[in-house]
Amino acid sequence: MKAKNKIPTVPISGFLTNALGILKNPLPFHHKNFEEQGDIFRLKIGLSNSVVFVRDAAFAEYVLQKNQKNYTKSKIQTEDLVKYIGKGLLTSEGELWKKQRKLIQPAFHKKQLENLLGSIKRAILTEYDKITDNTNTDVFPILNDLAFQTVVKSLFSSAASQEDINRLQYITEAAQKMLVRELRQPYLGWWFSWSGEIKKHLDLTLEARQILKRIVNERRLSQTKENDLLDMLLDAKYDDGSSMEEEQLIDEILILFTAGHETTSNALTFITQLLALHPEWQEKIYNERLQIQQESTDTIDLVTKSKDCQKVIEEAMRLYPPVYFIDRVNIEADCFKGLDIEAKSNLLFSVYEIHRHPKLWERPTEFLPERFNEGSRKFSSQYFPFGAGPRKCIGNNFAMFEMIIAVSELLSIYKIQPNFKTIEVTPLISLKPKNAFLTFQKRN
Repeated sequence: MKAKNKIPTVPISGFLTNALGILKNPLPFHHKNFEEQGDIFRLKIGLSNSVVFVRDAAFAEYVLQKNQKNYTKSKIQTEDLVKYIGKGLLTSEGELWKKQRKLIQPAFHKKQLENLLGSIKRAILTEYDKITDNTNTDVFPILNDLAFQTVVKSLFSSAASQEDINRLQYITEAAQKMLVRELRQPYLGWWFSWSGEIKKHLDLTLEARQILKRIVNERRLSQTKENDLLDMLLDAKYDDGSSMEEEQLIDEILILFTAGHETTSNALTFITQLLALHPEWQEKIYNERLQIQQESTDTIDLVTKSKDCQKVIEEAMRLYPPVYFIDRVNIEADCFKGLDIEAKSNLLFSVYEIHRHPKLWERPTEFLPERFNEGSRKFSSQYFPFGAGPRKCIGNNFAMFEMIIAVSELLSIYKIQPNFKTIEVTPLISLKPKNAFLTFQKRN
């Protein structure tokens, strides 16, 4: 296999001289390299280590869908993340992943999720009761709690105490922050081990597992049916008729906490910020809701018929995708557009850059929900808020249902005004908002 062109390379000096800036926010550094090197470049991060950064949507589609069997998740997810949340759908590969996906998929079908809409709505409204109107409010903590409570109530109904919920949320977020430090500062790995920082966070993870085991065992002993996600996971059977073992069940629950609340709280914060900057879309969603409720008060009708709301959510996730990078490693050598991809190359696909690529999107940096008038399928080859291919997020329908309810309910109570000049981001494992200060004014 002979390449026509070599992948442009940014030397290790470029990485080291920008190390502090990368630690704080790597996006400007990556954007500069994409502009200078093209849509695919290699960044040297050590004497023998490098990462291939990609904002070529066709390459992403090729890796995630067309030739996905030759690509696996990187060590970041299959090893580094595993030590904190175990081997579940997000972090497993091969036969284990196939087995778990087949088992869990039915719990996330739209028809099954309809049973959870009442719990989701109640959890959302409970958090909105905590909003103080006409004050300068950082909306992220509110929406972060909302997203976590929504996952907990959908999983456990009323089985988890508030004390358990608070502890699980603290541990989930502490583990993520520790992992970010390990990934961004690999040269301090010896210090993290020697100082006991890693052990401290692993002990916290063990504590979370014990809390979850207690909740699961209490549900089993109660022999009651709540029709929540825990019941669905407990009732799920493999092809041989067996159920999930306890450790595997805990792994899957931990992953639902991590993936299910973090990304949604980030997305909802960006959505509310964009709506604050564009009050005309607040009114469109509000009036759309009034029209829908004249015909039906069922939450499922609100979720399926709120087209303006869905357009806003989709456009917000284009501009600020919570999962802003997708990582893959190729098993065998490959070739794309004449470029040799050596076996075991570390590939990072920048969803953030693909979603803002000037060759793919008209006025790419502007908030234009109307671009999704025909739905998101029109852009399926360049729009990846939930990934793509077989590894597409299993909870994408859950997340969309939750976000539509959250946005619609919020705008039925409040008008939102911005107390910020520009939307700021903090890129961690997911793309997090920063300084999201708003004022909520109650509607008459």
